[in-house]
Amino acid sequence: MENTTRTSVAIYTDGSCHTQYKVGAWVAILLINGEKEQQMLSGTVLNTTHNRMELTAVIKALEYLKENFRDVTMLMIYSDSQYVVGLPAREEKMAGNRFTGKKGKELPNADLVKELLSYSRLFIVEFVKVKAHQKKKDVLNYNIDADLLSRKLVRAAIISMKAPANSD
Repeated sequence: MENTTRTSVAIYTDGSCHTQYKVGAWVAILLINGEKEQQMLSGTVLNTTHNRMELTAVIKALEYLKENFRDVTMLMIYSDSQYVVGLPAREEKMAGNRFTGKKGKELPNADLVKELLSYSRLFIVEFVKVKAHQKKKDVLNYNIDADLLSRKLVRAAIISMKAPANSD
């Protein structure tokens, strides 16, 4: 069901990855028109990296907005990833180099970077860098929740990987 009456959205994203098991998780918490409506998106991915999970969290949130909300006039994306927050400033240079490095090799995560930049052109977006791994305070900071949830999802995925298979 499409809703066209919404105007402002704040998105808090985070991604996490266990480097040994290469199991990752991403979380996006969307606050639509302040805190009147909340939506949480999340997922786990095998054979991944931390940066890919950070990118995926934003992509999935933007994808959700594209599919469900056409009239977003203000969009703030909060992330603790300097890598993600800095992408719009580096877009022109990366595109000019065709998303390749000095030796002609494709940049890491170029597929997701291109996808994120493409989705972000659909909206007027402001990326905001937030401090990572904050402690809970009186002021609401949904990045803390996104961080805790993504790490919890990674732990659960690892536990399910290690669990012995049931043989009936």
